[in-house]
Amino acid sequence: MTDRKTLTRRTLLGAGIVGVAGIAAAGIGLSTRPGGVFGGGDAARAASLQLSWLHSVQFGGSYIAQDRGWYEGLDVTLLQGGPNAPVEPPVVSGSALIGISAADYTAAAVAEGAPFKIIGVAMQKNPFVIASLPGNPVNEPADLVGKRIGMALANTPVLETLCTLNDVDVDGIEVVPTQYSAQPLLADEVDCLLCWETDLPVAMTVQGVESVTMLMADYGYALHSQTYIATEESLANRRADLVALMRGEVRGWDEYRADTNAAAALTLEMFPDAGLDLETQELQAERQVPLMFSDVTDENGFGWWTDDSVAQNRETLALLGQDVPADLWDRSVLEEVHGS
Repeated sequence: MTDRKTLTRRTLLGAGIVGVAGIAAAGIGLSTRPGGVFGGGDAARAASLQLSWLHSVQFGGSYIAQDRGWYEGLDVTLLQGGPNAPVEPPVVSGSALIGISAADYTAAAVAEGAPFKIIGVAMQKNPFVIASLPGNPVNEPADLVGKRIGMALANTPVLETLCTLNDVDVDGIEVVPTQYSAQPLLADEVDCLLCWETDLPVAMTVQGVESVTMLMADYGYALHSQTYIATEESLANRRADLVALMRGEVRGWDEYRADTNAAAALTLEMFPDAGLDLETQELQAERQVPLMFSDVTDENGFGWWTDDSVAQNRETLALLGQDVPADLWDRSVLEEVHGS
C-alpha cells in the first residue's frame, strides 16, 4: 500500500508524523557486496530516499540500485514509509534528499507553503482501479450505476471525479464504507472495490480468485503517482546529488523491468522479516510494469513525462479541488540524467 490523504490508500490506515530519528531507524544503508561501487571503502556523500510505504517490491528498482551500488558518489539510505511516516516532513527538513509521493500530495503541500518540485514520475498511469468479479463485472465507468462499491469514505472525491470525467451519475452508485480488504467483495457485501491494481487484485489472484479490474487511468483519471519530489533548495544547491540519485533509480528500474522475478527475490532477501511472500511479490512486480513504463519512457527514459500529461493532471486535480501550476513539475534533473 502506498500514499495517504483523501485520494490514496494511506488514509485507510491513518497518517501521522514521526520524528526524524524514528524514520531513519527504519532505513537501510548502501550494500557493500563485492562489485558495489563503494564496496572497496571509497568515500561517498550521504543521502536518503524517503519511500512512501512499507518495504515491498513496489520499490524494487530502488532496492536493485542500492544493492548494486548504482547511486554513484552517494551512500544512500532508503527510509521506510508507512502509516506513521509521511513523506513530506523529512524532505522539507533535509533529512531526506528525495521523497516518493504523488501529485495530489505535493500540490497540497505546496499550497501550504512547502517548496517542492516533482522531478520524476515513476508510475505513468495512476494505479487506482475498480475491482469486481467476472460474474458481475465493472468494465467501464457506466457499469458502476446500480452497483455497491466498497471504499473509504475519504476517497469519495476520487469516485466523484471519475464519474464527472465520464458523465456518470454518482448518485446512482451506493457507497459502502469498507476497510482496505478484498473480503467484502468475496462475501458479496459489495459489487466492486476502489483499490490499487497492484494489491487487492493481486491478493485475490494468489487466493485463486479471478477478478476484473478497470484501470481508472484508462478513463481519464490522470494523476501522477509514485513521483519523486525534492525541494527548490536541493535543486539549487545539491543538483549533482539529485542527478546521481535519480541516475541510480533509472538504472535500477530498467533492471527491474528486465527481470521482475529477480526484483521480487531481492526484496525478500533484503527484508526477510517484512512478512512478504514470493508469489505475491512476483505478481505485484509484474503488474507494476505497464503502470511504470510506456511509449513515453521508451522514447525518453524512465521517470519522464510530457507537457500533455501535466495538462491532464492539472485538469484532474482541478476536479479534486486543487489549482496547480504547471511549474510544479521540473524536468531539469531528468534532462541531465538522460542526456537531453
